[in-house]
Amino acid sequence: MGEDLWTNVCCKSSWNQLQDLCRLARLSCPALGISKRNLYDFEVEYLCDYKKIREQEYYLVKWRGYPDSESTWEPRQNLKCVRILKQFHKDLERELLRRYHRSKPPRHLDPSLANYLVQKAKQRRALQRWEQELNAKRSHLGRITVENEVDLDGPPRAFMYINEYRVGEGITLNQVAVGCECQDCLWAPTGGCCPGASLHKFAYNDQGQVRLRAGLPIYECNSRCRCGYDCPNRVVQKGIRYDLCIFRTDDGRGWGVRTLEKIRKNSFVMEYVGEIITSEEAERRGRSTTRQGCDPNLQVYNVFIDNLDERLPRIAFFATRTIRAGEELTFDYNMQVDPVDMESTRMDSNFGLAGLPGSPKKRVRIECKCGTESCRKYLF
Repeated sequence: MGEDLWTNVCCKSSWNQLQDLCRLARLSCPALGISKRNLYDFEVEYLCDYKKIREQEYYLVKWRGYPDSESTWEPRQNLKCVRILKQFHKDLERELLRRYHRSKPPRHLDPSLANYLVQKAKQRRALQRWEQELNAKRSHLGRITVENEVDLDGPPRAFMYINEYRVGEGITLNQVAVGCECQDCLWAPTGGCCPGASLHKFAYNDQGQVRLRAGLPIYECNSRCRCGYDCPNRVVQKGIRYDLCIFRTDDGRGWGVRTLEKIRKNSFVMEYVGEIITSEEAERRGRSTTRQGCDPNLQVYNVFIDNLDERLPRIAFFATRTIRAGEELTFDYNMQVDPVDMESTRMDSNFGLAGLPGSPKKRVRIECKCGTESCRKYLF
């Protein structure tokens, strides 16, 4: 590759972008895998249109790295992009069924249908980029996929993925000062381990499933404890262990989350992570979400690890039953298990500290659209 080309490449350019620059400049570059043999191999970005002449199928191809004006019609046998072809026909058949109640493609697509397919392809690429960004930021084992087979909406604009709490103005977190000295926190806890030090029970069995009744707090081992990463009292802090899918719901509820794996009853699923703010700030923001229903498969627990301030717990979700692969994850905003239980009452107020509206008396009522018979009709 010539030296002049390097000086004109943005330092944030991806590997694929650099390869495109080589091909556009007709330059070979062994370091990027561009040689004279593949210099003129172009990659399909997406398919824009379709037609059938006699028995030969043709596709209007948008080439990656080239403007729309350089798109060309290509016979099917020239295209090696099997995945893109399958997705194009899947989108085409779905839209034909929706519009005309038939799935067989015509010999020529009308302009509105072709435009829809282009918008769908662009949306899919935007969602794929968002999915890559989410997985690049994650610090947990579970992968995240993104899917929208409902409309043409791309990634939500007012969404920021974070792995841990962000401390807002007016909030001070005091780190824990001491940890346990246990050799075996589950079978031979010293002084009851970290839960015992706070006069509470050990939360988990040997499979990492919660065994406390809903409403009781969970105290996990912290950064000052003698035990290691594999301690059975370190569950929530290890993060999401299941593959999850962020998906667009088909009933107007916006974006939801479903599991791609079977989840056992009482297993930790995910943590509600947001900005920790004051109750007054939570009331001011009045933030709401639309993806959870009121016939929940998740239960909320207060969790304390490196911060023992009872006003500022970490909020963790555990499965209330076995959750099937493909099932949407839902929790109850009301959360109060026992009306006379001080802990569950505190849980409700803690949501305000975590960024959701605080006092139920002051909340604007948000309609729930889960559609279940047991729904209270309002999220909160």
